[in-house]
Amino acid sequence: MKELADLVEISQYYGKQKSYVIAGGGNTSFKNDKYIWIKASGTSLATINKDGFVQLDRAKLKKISQASYSEDPFERERQVKEDLNNTIVDKDSGLRPSVETSMHDVIAYPFIVHTHPFLINGMLCAKRSKQAVGELFPENTMYLEYVDPGYTLFKSVEQEILKYREEKGKDPRIIFLENHGVFVGGNSIEEIKEIFRDIEKRIRKQVTADPVLDELETDKSAKEILPAVRMLMTDKKPVVLKVRYNTLVEKFIESQDAFFRVSLPFTPDIVVYCKAKYLYVETTGTAESIITRFKAQLERFRNEFRYSPKVILIKGIGLIACEENSRSAETVLDVYEDLMKISFYTEYFGGPRFMTCYQIDFIDTWEVENYRRKISKGLSAESEVVAGKIAVITGAAQGFGEGIATHLFEKKANVVIADLNEEKGTALAEMLNAIGLKSKAIFIKTDVTDPESVQNLLFCTIKEFGGLDLFISNAGVLKAGGLDEMEPDVFDFVTSVNYKGYYICTKYASEVLKIQSKYKNKYYTDIIQINSKSGLKGSNRNFAYAGGKFGGVGLTQSFALELIPYNIKVNSICPGNFFDGPLWSDPETGLFIQYLRAGKVPGAKTIEEVRRYYEDQVPAGRGCDIEDVMKAVYYVIDQKYETGQAIPVTGGQIMLS
Repeated sequence: MKELADLVEISQYYGKQKSYVIAGGGNTSFKNDKYIWIKASGTSLATINKDGFVQLDRAKLKKISQASYSEDPFERERQVKEDLNNTIVDKDSGLRPSVETSMHDVIAYPFIVHTHPFLINGMLCAKRSKQAVGELFPENTMYLEYVDPGYTLFKSVEQEILKYREEKGKDPRIIFLENHGVFVGGNSIEEIKEIFRDIEKRIRKQVTADPVLDELETDKSAKEILPAVRMLMTDKKPVVLKVRYNTLVEKFIESQDAFFRVSLPFTPDIVVYCKAKYLYVETTGTAESIITRFKAQLERFRNEFRYSPKVILIKGIGLIACEENSRSAETVLDVYEDLMKISFYTEYFGGPRFMTCYQIDFIDTWEVENYRRKISKGLSAESEVVAGKIAVITGAAQGFGEGIATHLFEKKANVVIADLNEEKGTALAEMLNAIGLKSKAIFIKTDVTDPESVQNLLFCTIKEFGGLDLFISNAGVLKAGGLDEMEPDVFDFVTSVNYKGYYICTKYASEVLKIQSKYKNKYYTDIIQINSKSGLKGSNRNFAYAGGKFGGVGLTQSFALELIPYNIKVNSICPGNFFDGPLWSDPETGLFIQYLRAGKVPGAKTIEEVRRYYEDQVPAGRGCDIEDVMKAVYYVIDQKYETGQAIPVTGGQIMLS
């Protein structure tokens, strides 16, 4: 059906523009005489296809308009929702109709697009909104003062449309909803696009400037402040903090007066995703003084409002979102930044007009909107030990590191891929994020032998996620050779990466973990070194690698003693040979070819013979794989009574005594 294809096209057209739609909001529909197709609840316009629309029977929909419902607003919404579900043509589709379906149905035009553009809402959320609409849009337009969403809003719109029809003999093409958004109706999607262009053009007759969003550098004190804030915000499950700092954010956090202009919500969507109250910390000074001030204000906030803030603004640091997962935190940033843009534009129409306390309370307890909030979070019963945690994995662009990062991400952890290989690391992050989970993967180019590079890694991790739960020191190199062929510079290189790199990573990772421990008692975190069976038993003609790995076990035991008072556990995992990874199997630089050339396997003439030689040494008859290693990793994270251990994962090749 061409019309459904057109509906998908215009839905994606506006859904992909953040200036029109954020957080999966907005709504679109098409109708003929018999049916209406409308975006299903929880579906994103940006990516919607024809299967994302729910088909409803219009004859049954009309009965909702004629029915009598409870006087209690929440019971009424339940009854309406039940009747709305009864209009679904395909009951087995699993799709849930939008709460705005009846509004779409009552407007005469076949195509309807409902969005919340910040430019338009800058007018609709201002004190002079009604007057501005009357002056700028004298024709084909209806303005409705704020009405609670749901059935009440539908009936108000229906009543006003009937009046409009009676007076003008047609339906309005544009319906402006105060402190909400805009509905545009048309006979074609081209018509709707032209109407939206005209709306913007008319509003810009009054607007002389747009908000500037130049990115600003987050103050270095964030590396101490954000981990502390994260722990103070964490209850049973770890939270994620996301920071955004630009010239628009700076404009509204420079003083208490500036913050007042963004201190309450303008629209229902802002309440849904950001709640109605936001915590602002004006204090500047040392990191410790800011943390102290935040802690006191957080306690007062929780006592007064009975919930924790989702939005925190700290002068000099920026806009901070606090959520259960990375994607939800990004949504909070987008929605609250949208609030800031709206506030900016309201100044051209008399200044901001926030929602009232009654309006806010209705939205915050409205079951239908609570459903949307759950959809946006992707709530689940996942019980994995790493779900929601923040993990850094060095050497994660390929081999064991890639497998570890992928496994952790699939178990709902946020992962930082730290590696020198920018091409492969970036590609891995993009691949993981394309899976569509609520966690996030990022790549940070890192040299584990360079203290400044590792410090940058930790600072970027903190800015992206707010803290750290798990640091896996996996980066390593192996250059085989005996005493007669190993040059000192090669020995230094291998030792620098495998031994010194582990020390540098632990030094700076532990700084973050110590801060978290200070502000959250009994919160356990982990540093895990991916060592090797060569760290437990000498390796012939491979002394540079084995020596660094033996030393790594010594570091693990020493770090464990030093850091356990901060509930930081330090352990080594010692895998056997990962024969299928690039370390062994790369045809040019892999260990099979290196060992063949070095003569480590007497009589071996081919790579296959070298491989069989090493496989025969494993009682389990095969090499180690990622699943084997990850079982040990999850064990180490899950338990709280083991630290300083070197755990073999070798198929019986190495047995501890």
